[in-house]
Amino acid sequence: MDEKTLLERVPDGLYIGGEWLPGSNGTLKVFDPATGDLIREIADASVEDGKRALDAAVAAADDWAATPPRTRGEILRRAFDLLQERRDEFALLMTLEMGKPLAESNGEVTYGGEFLRWFSEEAVRIAGRYATNPEGTGRMIVSQHPVGPCFLITPWNFPLAMATRKIAPALAAGCTVVVKPAELTPLTTLYFARLLADAGLPAGVLNVITTSTSGKVSAPIIADPRLRKLSFTGSTEVGRKLLQQASENVLRTSMEFGGNAPFVVFDDADLDRAVDGAMLAKFRNIGEACTAANRFIVHEDVADEFARRVADRVKAMKIGRGTEEGVTIGPLINEDAVEKAAELLEDAVSRGALVLAGGSRVSGPGTFFEPTVVTDVRAGSEILRQEIFGPVLSIVRFRDEDEAVRIANDTEFGLVSYVFTKDLARGQRMIERLQTGMMGLNVGVVSNAAAPFGGVKQSGLGREGGLEGIHEYLSTKYTLTPDPFSV
Repeated sequence: MDEKTLLERVPDGLYIGGEWLPGSNGTLKVFDPATGDLIREIADASVEDGKRALDAAVAAADDWAATPPRTRGEILRRAFDLLQERRDEFALLMTLEMGKPLAESNGEVTYGGEFLRWFSEEAVRIAGRYATNPEGTGRMIVSQHPVGPCFLITPWNFPLAMATRKIAPALAAGCTVVVKPAELTPLTTLYFARLLADAGLPAGVLNVITTSTSGKVSAPIIADPRLRKLSFTGSTEVGRKLLQQASENVLRTSMEFGGNAPFVVFDDADLDRAVDGAMLAKFRNIGEACTAANRFIVHEDVADEFARRVADRVKAMKIGRGTEEGVTIGPLINEDAVEKAAELLEDAVSRGALVLAGGSRVSGPGTFFEPTVVTDVRAGSEILRQEIFGPVLSIVRFRDEDEAVRIANDTEFGLVSYVFTKDLARGQRMIERLQTGMMGLNVGVVSNAAAPFGGVKQSGLGREGGLEGIHEYLSTKYTLTPDPFSV
């Protein structure tokens, strides 16, 4: 399907109660970051539209909670199958609105789809327990129930996967939802809402609002006493504010914030594997991922060789619009992202760091920044403290394991870490010593629908995916009954 035809097929309204409705706040413009061109105008929701979306989710909540788990699972499975049929359309749409190379967009369709398949299977495995109480005077019944209407806020960098990672477990658990996609990349979520309707999802179970005034529209939804759950993926700064708002009604929350991932290479590491892992951990999704390696902490004995190898690989990367053949680095999401990458790199260089590859903006239309390798980054550099969210690989050196651990843990974030070593005992020590919720040991990508995704410290609360993911949308009820043999 060509770009024009695909974009015309994307709904331009708010999806509320099974209907596509205009926004009360006019229209919202969506741009292609590779060209700067306007690609679609869609509905811009107001505060009143947000309330209507929550009304629809509340109205559908009881019926959806009472829907048999098998039925919920089968709808999610049909959605998975439809996504495979339409994968080329979703991949192209993500590339157009977010900028990532088409091959990576195809990878996101695979990854995002797995949440539909995984939670279609988990819907029928929501379990409880029955036991005699220790005193023998009664029976304990522990049951799981849908937490209730949920508000899901998704980021711009993985438009499909971040939606399916939240929507699929919520629907599997029996919850209805209001979804607010990012202003910069809303089209994929709108197209996905249409897919779910085609899969047989009843009206009102899923509602989508797109808006240019996120805080203004979101606040009343979060404050509404009918809401039971808030899930957010985005910056720690915004997340803190949302947690404050959620505290008023003591909402259940799942919050996935920023990262500042360390990538530790020991002197005994397989350098071929470490370089391959570095390219994935840093440059996948143009570096615009919370799991992206941000600080490459490399043993001094192999730092020069590691830097040379990654610089050679980076110099061979092709920059361009993601739809072009062979492109491996697309544009950053907007001009602010380019400015941030440039400022952090400039600060590092001013402190004595050396640029081995890249290091500059790319002139012309679009918001491009060269894939970059910078080595000998000094302590105190902002690039080691802030999540760069761009294609810049920063190398610092260490002498021994204790120093590597100290540098790796010297951050308020704790989402994911990467470690490369052939020493099994050292690898096990690093699992215990690094303060992160996830770790890749001799691998550069850890995300998987069957695994719990989430961090510690200021990288968030709760887990998405895995056996743990559906429990974020369930509440536990304990019931005591008398001893059946004594009545």
